[in-house]
Amino acid sequence: MAQGRDTSVRDRRVRQHHRTLRLLGSLLLVAMGASVTGAAPAQAAPPTPLDLVVPAPASVTPGATPYRITRGTQIRVDDSRESRRVGEYLAGILRPSTGYRLPVTDGGAGGIQLRLSKGSFGPEGYRLDSGRKGVTITAAAPAGLFHGVQTLRQLLPAAAEKDSVQPGPWLVAGGTIKDTPRYGWRGAMLDVSRHFFSVDQVKRYIDQLALYKINKLHLHLSDDQGWRIAIDSWPRLAAHGGSTQVGGGPGGYYTKADYKEIVRYATSRYLEVVPEIDMPGHTNAALASYAELNCDGVAPPLYTGTEVGFSSLCVNKEITYDFVDDVIRELAALTPGRYLHIGGDEAHSTSHADYVKFMDRVQPLVAKYGKTVIGWHQLTGATPAKGALAQYWGLDDTSAQEKEQVAKAAQNGTGVILSPADRIYLDMKYTADTPLGLDWAGLVEVKRSYDWDPGDYLPGAPASAIRGVEAPLWSETLTKSDDIEYMAFPRLPGVAELGWSPAATHDWDAYKVRLAAQAERWEALGIDFYRSPQVPWPAA
Repeated sequence: MAQGRDTSVRDRRVRQHHRTLRLLGSLLLVAMGASVTGAAPAQAAPPTPLDLVVPAPASVTPGATPYRITRGTQIRVDDSRESRRVGEYLAGILRPSTGYRLPVTDGGAGGIQLRLSKGSFGPEGYRLDSGRKGVTITAAAPAGLFHGVQTLRQLLPAAAEKDSVQPGPWLVAGGTIKDTPRYGWRGAMLDVSRHFFSVDQVKRYIDQLALYKINKLHLHLSDDQGWRIAIDSWPRLAAHGGSTQVGGGPGGYYTKADYKEIVRYATSRYLEVVPEIDMPGHTNAALASYAELNCDGVAPPLYTGTEVGFSSLCVNKEITYDFVDDVIRELAALTPGRYLHIGGDEAHSTSHADYVKFMDRVQPLVAKYGKTVIGWHQLTGATPAKGALAQYWGLDDTSAQEKEQVAKAAQNGTGVILSPADRIYLDMKYTADTPLGLDWAGLVEVKRSYDWDPGDYLPGAPASAIRGVEAPLWSETLTKSDDIEYMAFPRLPGVAELGWSPAATHDWDAYKVRLAAQAERWEALGIDFYRSPQVPWPAA
């Protein structure tokens, strides 16, 4: 018994010794952790370098000390309504992820400052200065402040885009960015006619465009498969012409209130909406809605296929121009922007003489209602109105004669928007295996979409005639936002860079690294995208 008791006591002492050692070890770990967190809160990743953003800024001067957004940070604006709007927009992005109040206040020093000031920024340029005491974005116009905010977003960790509180820290690299765009036209076109997209889906795309400083939203509102805007004087256009889409299905259309909401939202993101009514071809939805628009007075059935070139308004009927006048009048009244697009492509069922006659009648109607004409580059086969813009969608190997026709118009004062289909049509497949998109213009991988210069693309066109670039996204195969995003990303940011950044910054090897860094941000924003093997994406 005595021996058993002694053994039991010894065992208890051993167990107590082990517990003491474990407790001391735990206390030591806690103490070490406290020491580490007291000295430097976390081994935070270094801030994003100023030159890692897309589009590439015009000028970057790195500095030494980063700025850290904290619970006490305020967004300070001047006394203009526009500055306050941009400040509230920024706060709306950062509050959910930081968990901070980030009050938008007038004046003061430190924090994040948004200032409107006269300077050599132009209507869209800005200067961003970052250092230990704060970040200041200065611009001559509200659009510049807004673009500066997009740069600031990319300088923050990608987690800043999330809609729930993230751990941070929220560091902005020190230094100075001076930035102005190369071209005034940096556009994206969304085809809502082949497949209809809701107001909310369009808004989602607008937000994605804004992140990369796109400033034009071209809406393709009518085609053979659907008419997507309510016109009071011709109500069957939307009610009947908008009732289907490619492959069948319910289609849809925007009421005037819907369209105004899209315009309002785009304006809040400093995008100008450019509406398009395609004519005289691509008009089956209108012809099916009103028999009198047809030369034979017989309305064709609605169309849900994808062939092109078979439809035409009746050029020699006077009612055609009454119709066009009404549509342009109502659409112009809804659109505060400067431009109205009248299409004009693939009018294969219209003779050349009738095409010229039609464009001679219609272009003055656009001017009558205070807008500037835009047409696809086939417009240059007629006589473009003074100040008109031609949107070139040919290929690298388009005939020299067709290119020369566009270049000659450019020499005579017609501005040119470049949308080469085998470069920046976002609906072209990346590879033969891409599950969405078409390939009639070829396969367009990410490098091909980026690796060209708008300044010397069209032989014979004066550099002064090139207004900029625009990336069309046709929707024959697209039915939802994920489809839009998969085809637009990662090519869209490259188009934005072609339009914004100085030609000297264009270098594929450098760009693909900056592009790869965007992946984490897209994931935080819930953007679906194609992981091109040409881009060194970070490991998942």
